[in-house]
Amino acid sequence: LHMGKTMREDLTVVVKYIKQLYPPEFNVFTIYAELYHNYFASEAKKSAESPLEDKDIYLLLSWVHNLYPEDMRKDRALAEELDKVKLGSLLPSSLSKELEQRYLDSEEVTVKKSLSKCLDKEIQRWKEDKEPEKLNGHFQSELLGIFVIQSIYSGQKRAQNISRAVGEELSRRLWKELPVFLSSYREAFEDFKEKSKKHRHYKPILIANINNCWNFREYTEKHVAETDDNRASILSTLGDIENSGFEVLLQQLFAQLK
Repeated sequence: LHMGKTMREDLTVVVKYIKQLYPPEFNVFTIYAELYHNYFASEAKKSAESPLEDKDIYLLLSWVHNLYPEDMRKDRALAEELDKVKLGSLLPSSLSKELEQRYLDSEEVTVKKSLSKCLDKEIQRWKEDKEPEKLNGHFQSELLGIFVIQSIYSGQKRAQNISRAVGEELSRRLWKELPVFLSSYREAFEDFKEKSKKHRHYKPILIANINNCWNFREYTEKHVAETDDNRASILSTLGDIENSGFEVLLQQLFAQLK
């Protein structure tokens, strides 16, 4: 951070005060910019090749793809000069790709664990002798109806803040994970539905799970492309969960009507 701030401030001084003191053929700004960039790049490479925590990888990739190229151009005069020099990336392409792969793998695992943890906690709640929570006056689980989606969205947002390409790749991976998660959710729901019919809050829990599907459906229809095979899989599984719950509720209703 100190290095980036120093480079930007010093190059701004070169543009405004030093450049005009030399003949144009000296290319004074280019010389300064390349020397600063080469030093910064060598330090970034050292960091990239050292043992890194996940948060360090994220920060370094943010500098390479976002902070460094964008922050340097905050001064308009500086941006114009930098566009002429074309300094390039802070890291070699191969090293940058390696870090991206490590970041994507780590983030994918983190989100998967988060989703699995949410489902485990929700299953545990079903077993408790408590009425399910209400959101906006309706039975619904904050864990499954909101937190799972937030986990996916937050992961995608962090990746997009590195670069568009990294964001798209993580989104592609997570869209594959959501059908897997929902399949596990469906199995757990079916298990509860069959084995817990005497649960004091059986009916409210069924309603809460039907309502959970609405958030997943809305998010999927808004963010997953119609051409994406995962979209059909997600919507199909949500339909299974909803219909399974409706079946029990309607049986009770038909019995009452009869």
